[in-house]
Amino acid sequence: MPLRSHTGATVERPAAPDLPARRRIMLIGPGFRFLSGLSVYTCSLANALVEANDVSVVLLDRLIPERLYPGAHRVGHQLTSMDYDPRVGRVGTLDWYWGASAWRLTRELMADPPDVIVLQWWTAATLHTYLMVARAAAKAGIPLVLEFHEVQDTGEASVPFVAAYCRRFLTHLLRRASGAIFHNQHDADVFTALFGQEALGRLNTVIAPHGPYDHVTKPKVPEALRTSEPAAVTTAVDGTKPTRILSFGLIRPYKGIEDLIQSFDAMTPEQAAQFEIDVVGETWEGWTAPAESIEQSRYRDRIRFENRYVTDSEAAEYFDNADVLVLPYRRGSASGPLQIAMNNGIFVVLYAVGGLVEAVRDYPGAILVAPGDVDGLRRALLSIVGRRSERFADPHTWSPLVRAVESMVEVNR
Repeated sequence: MPLRSHTGATVERPAAPDLPARRRIMLIGPGFRFLSGLSVYTCSLANALVEANDVSVVLLDRLIPERLYPGAHRVGHQLTSMDYDPRVGRVGTLDWYWGASAWRLTRELMADPPDVIVLQWWTAATLHTYLMVARAAAKAGIPLVLEFHEVQDTGEASVPFVAAYCRRFLTHLLRRASGAIFHNQHDADVFTALFGQEALGRLNTVIAPHGPYDHVTKPKVPEALRTSEPAAVTTAVDGTKPTRILSFGLIRPYKGIEDLIQSFDAMTPEQAAQFEIDVVGETWEGWTAPAESIEQSRYRDRIRFENRYVTDSEAAEYFDNADVLVLPYRRGSASGPLQIAMNNGIFVVLYAVGGLVEAVRDYPGAILVAPGDVDGLRRALLSIVGRRSERFADPHTWSPLVRAVESMVEVNR
């Protein structure tokens, strides 16, 4: 339609600028029924991506037969405050046994293909489903990207049949992929050691650090709005508030929680009186060594043990009260509790293992200890007593991962 100027002359409407098409990105990862750190991660990444992209998700609903899941008693419980941005499209769900949902997804991919599909990889339990998705993506001409959170789960890696199955069939999945995203160089090196440089060389590879977890943070109430006094806390022998140590997350053999208790027991009574410990987490793989260490501790009265998967609001309370998170992991690619701790700005004491070293590289509140050095844990904890009120800025954002996923679209356009 023509326009008229203030003189009455007819002028042509200027042509609309050519705007770049929004990238169409599909994420496939675990939903909230079998709640885990990867459920939170998939939601967080989708919400970050949707600011500048058209994002859809396919959620793995029933991950494995429920009776085989270590946290079977809580499956389907509403434990997280996380939710998807309303702008994120819900394509559907997939179950371990596939069913009609698999065929509906195949038809959806053929009818309305995204620019890229990003599969969240962390467990062999998803492998048969991801192979199905890979075949459907290939048929529809959709590039496939694997985002690695761990090349293989530590529990699965110790089971010969499962380990062999994962290595063999993950190779088939890799052949169908065009790209891979790692959170650190350590994971890329582990991948290369298992599958060879040639396998990595075939893929467009990006290393992008894990984004922050800001959903487990207690809102700060301004002093003027407080209507009651804070809850009473116990005090150290000199009348000061004790330094609160937090151990948080699934209780598994590689987490090394018993090292924390051993380091605490090695303190003198005067040193131990400066601390209180919260151990919060759900036991997996029948790993009772931490519980046994707690019960036998000479300072048992200064340790609180919450042996269950807590809600986000409960977790926020624990992190708000904590001065330091301790992660004496035997190995590690990434850690959800670590991301929460950095977002809360507290000290983190951890063994210098795997990808965790890279994760805390720019975090000034991190204290690295040599792996297995129990006395080093003790010394690190004592070193922060006089500094426990210090808080630190989280250096992480979701921007590197957003750019990494977007780059996978651009390279395939």
